[in-house]
Amino acid sequence: MTHAKPLPSYLVQRFHGWRATTFSENKAWYRRLADEGQRPRAMIISCCDSRVHVTAIFGADQGEFFIHRNIANLVPPYEPDGNQHGTSAAIEYAVTALKVAHIVIVGHSNCGGVRGCHDMCSGHAPELEEKSSFVGRWMDLLRPGYERVKDIADEGERIRALEKQAILVSLDNLMTFPFVEEAVKANKLTLHGLWNDIGDGGLEQYTPEDGTFKPI
Repeated sequence: MTHAKPLPSYLVQRFHGWRATTFSENKAWYRRLADEGQRPRAMIISCCDSRVHVTAIFGADQGEFFIHRNIANLVPPYEPDGNQHGTSAAIEYAVTALKVAHIVIVGHSNCGGVRGCHDMCSGHAPELEEKSSFVGRWMDLLRPGYERVKDIADEGERIRALEKQAILVSLDNLMTFPFVEEAVKANKLTLHGLWNDIGDGGLEQYTPEDGTFKPI
């Protein structure tokens, strides 16, 4: 394999800085994690967006969250068909092996994936309609959400509503996994939906009682 290159120097410098400070000051904790394995209390499913930093938002320590990131924080429905499913595999491992107590879907403002779905579904992104578009085929998961918000007149409000639909679609799809449904019904697992406004640092949570998102 000849195409792999050494890390950029700025990343090497940051690594040495981390090892000399954070790691050095917490060697016993890192050794414990290595020897005893991970016991995360929650699984976080968030967007790949570099602006969404869930460990910083919650002040989480190493070993506290089992994190999976994908485009637009989407969960596909339970479809065991022999194909490779990274998100489904992560959910299975979190629930059946790690026995997490919570699964938290974290969506956010100004999501490029959600915007792509909006443009594709409204006929303004033909490139995403191509069968060869990985992003387009992934964002097909959000088409039901688009159908629910497409009649909102203001485009900005429509896209923001679609960002929250991505969370709701994922919550619904989680319950199609038999092991998730079983754990939820046994009160061993709770599901949560959050939306983060990356511009003002706000966080809203979904309240099923009235079907709205409310500030935390």
